[in-house]
Amino acid sequence: MSTHQRYLIAGNWKMNGVLSEAREFIRALAENPAPEHVEVALMPPFTLLHPLADKLSTRGVRLGAQNVYYEPKGAFTGSISPLMLRDAGCRYVILGHSERRDIMGEKNDTIRHKLDAAWNSGLEPILCIGEHLDDRKSGNTNAVLTEQLSVLEGSDAEKMLTIAYEPVWAIGTGVTPTTDEVRDTHTFIHQKLTDIGKDHRVLYGGSVNAANAAELLGLPGVDGALVGGASLQAESFSQIIQAAASCANN
Repeated sequence: MSTHQRYLIAGNWKMNGVLSEAREFIRALAENPAPEHVEVALMPPFTLLHPLADKLSTRGVRLGAQNVYYEPKGAFTGSISPLMLRDAGCRYVILGHSERRDIMGEKNDTIRHKLDAAWNSGLEPILCIGEHLDDRKSGNTNAVLTEQLSVLEGSDAEKMLTIAYEPVWAIGTGVTPTTDEVRDTHTFIHQKLTDIGKDHRVLYGGSVNAANAAELLGLPGVDGALVGGASLQAESFSQIIQAAASCANN
């Protein structure tokens, strides 16, 4: 089992899901088989946060958001503040996802502002890091991750934080790194976090599914999973939670 906190299985719905689908998902979601060892969280679109908050809470599922702006309020049309996320019942917020970095052009300075805003509002960030395929092939993975983790330098080491390692080339492709690559990269990330000031829980993300979850979660340094497409179906998401529970008991 992880040497850090209990496993976290977090589902990132991205831009998917309307209320009727979300209600059906919750109806079909199986009970967490090992709540003392596995924490479950769901990050639906903003429109579903308030409607799902109480329903997820009664099932012991944490609520999270997929992004946040760094101001508490003001003339920022289309943005959501940390205070609004807290008001909706959120515990977590995903920051630095590769789709935000690559499509929306977010850089480290913006991500750091968001980290500070999340911490100041009592949210726990899930900071996503990961390399592109050309970085992996050219041997630059560790350099890329080091640069992305530099956003944490100077921050309070006692702040709650989860890291999600998501190789960009594995997100939504059905391709995952080898077990050696995942193990070695997680070992490197844990060491870098220790060097910066404090180790934190490190999730793996990128084409996690019911078939490969147990193998991935059983690797040293893997403290849970950030699940994309497989979190949209209650059955597959429940199977991943079950895999985490089995790993915790081994």
